[in-house]
Amino acid sequence: MVAPVFNWGGFYIGLNGGGGSAHKCWDLVADPFGDTGAEGCHDATGGTVGGQIGYRWQASNWVFGVEGQGNWANFKGSRLDSLAGKVFVHGLTDESKIDAFGLITGQVGYAWNNLLVYVKGGAAVVGDKYDTFIVPSGLAGSAASETRWGGTAGAGLEYGFTPNWSVGVEYDHLFLGGRDIRFTDPTGLFVATSHISQDADMGLVRVNYRWGGPVVARY
Repeated sequence: MVAPVFNWGGFYIGLNGGGGSAHKCWDLVADPFGDTGAEGCHDATGGTVGGQIGYRWQASNWVFGVEGQGNWANFKGSRLDSLAGKVFVHGLTDESKIDAFGLITGQVGYAWNNLLVYVKGGAAVVGDKYDTFIVPSGLAGSAASETRWGGTAGAGLEYGFTPNWSVGVEYDHLFLGGRDIRFTDPTGLFVATSHISQDADMGLVRVNYRWGGPVVARY
């Protein structure tokens, strides 16, 4: 006798939201005076909302997929620069922000009828902004921005509550490495180059609508 099972195959589109934290460490590698040194680390935390679209194939209990995801984010944080009062004439506060990110991933999962557990991995890209502020005036000191590529790995659990709708939770870690970032003042004059390394962690709640895909049966 053939027993019908929940079908995870087909196209899907959905929304997600949650929070995250990016850990960033700054090191001064060049300025007009030849100074260098560790500037310190801080966490940039906040919320995020976005969407995802993908396709899954199901073979017996195994589920395979590819997915693209794009999110607006507000992961923001700051700290007093460790070189303030030592190298710099004025104290500085270093501030960083991730304002957007995208993920392009593959998935491998295992389904128990309408419950799916999966792992995922692939490429990540984030939009970063950096600012420094003179202490105690709060005036802008210098700024920089970049688009940074890296990798991501994560895991999730998804529950199908109707034949086409599912809800789930997901954790993702972003490996973003380190890069030299050039800072300029409000007039465009070179101020410093800092090596900024970072990674990020996120927890998301996701809702997906699914359609298409072959009918899967279990014997």
